[in-house]
Amino acid sequence: MSNRLNAVPNDLSAFWMPFTSNRQFKQSPRMLVSAKDMHYTASDGRKILDGTAGLWCVNAGHCRPKITEAIQQQAAELDYAPAFQMGHPIAFEFANRLVDMAPKGLDHVFFTNSGSESVETALKIALAYQRVAGQGSRTRLIGRERGYHGVNFGGISVGGIVGNRKMFGTLLTGVDHIPHTHQPGKNAFTRGEPEHGAELADEFERIITLHDASTIAALIVEPVAGSTGVLIPPKGYLKRLREICDKHGILLIFDEVITGFGRLGAPFAADYFGVIPDIMVTAKGVTNGVIPMGAVFVKKEIHDAFMTGPEHLIEFAHGYTYSGNPIAAAAGLATLETYKEEGLLTRGEELAPYWEDALHSLKGEPHVIDIRNIGLIGAVELEPIAGQPTKRAFSAFLKAYERGALIRTTGDIIAMSPPLIITKGQINELIDHVREVLRMID
Repeated sequence: MSNRLNAVPNDLSAFWMPFTSNRQFKQSPRMLVSAKDMHYTASDGRKILDGTAGLWCVNAGHCRPKITEAIQQQAAELDYAPAFQMGHPIAFEFANRLVDMAPKGLDHVFFTNSGSESVETALKIALAYQRVAGQGSRTRLIGRERGYHGVNFGGISVGGIVGNRKMFGTLLTGVDHIPHTHQPGKNAFTRGEPEHGAELADEFERIITLHDASTIAALIVEPVAGSTGVLIPPKGYLKRLREICDKHGILLIFDEVITGFGRLGAPFAADYFGVIPDIMVTAKGVTNGVIPMGAVFVKKEIHDAFMTGPEHLIEFAHGYTYSGNPIAAAAGLATLETYKEEGLLTRGEELAPYWEDALHSLKGEPHVIDIRNIGLIGAVELEPIAGQPTKRAFSAFLKAYERGALIRTTGDIIAMSPPLIITKGQINELIDHVREVLRMID
């Protein structure tokens, strides 16, 4: 089995790869065949330093023994149990553990299988809550320009990345967007939260005036907009959004699929920024990326609003075949244990100053027009090639892989978010790879 998996397949045509330039990839495949801690192993035997925690998800590093053992044991004991009208103990145990570590007031968890499903679930909860609370006119959802909330129809509707939206028709109706917070002219090369831009939150008031608050169910934002290129909220911005939502009776949803589980040096971005949403969307790091899973946290008053009427009736007609899957829940519990034993949920706070200095040492390198950082997330924005957007950053991605480092690009931005187990020496190694690549590309 091992030899078969380590070989490069002789036919790559059947698999239509997601978010991939398929033709380019299949001409020159980049195959990862194993992983351990901070490194992948490529099919040619090279070690690849993981500068992106897989896809923002492998927060505790790869193939951690406690998680692997939990999956093996659970698969042998209870592989699957239906989630509708039936339960199994480990899902309830995992929900309790998650609530214990969640920001205050987020007392209930709804399990999903991905960030995209978590977003859809959160949006449906928000709409349904307004209805059961006697405010059925609140049907409008507000997102943010350049926001990324997965790839299902609700997520791309409230999302604001044009490439993810333009092919799919009119999407959901009744959706609007507040402006993004990226102001390179004022905030270029900022370390941490930008000084300028908190006033952009007041644009939400303009949207509310346009539609009337009585029609708006919820606002959804990423505390840090990751997939669009690491856009960091200006100081005071998120608190202002919270105040506006409270003023008008609008639910605030935080999409913490990326920022959850230690990425900023706190368990959640809600903890880091001191702003508690009404609904919090998570996935990725909830199981260290090992088994697909998501978890939507809601405040008690939202959950309890559904718990009315005849007890034999389903209160919320929503869910998935694999909600709270036993093996995923086991992986999640082992992930939380690994985070706790190694202090990973707060390790980013300790490493953040070193990470910041290393990242900003790239200022002045060829093509670099901005650098942004917060916690253990960083972005290096490159000047696009005229008439060929994204090509320069993609060239950097390819060169970095050739040199032994995995980075991520979005547009002409290099994004990095390494596993939380990274050492200072490995930070230096990753940044040196990027520096050398920047000096190589056109």
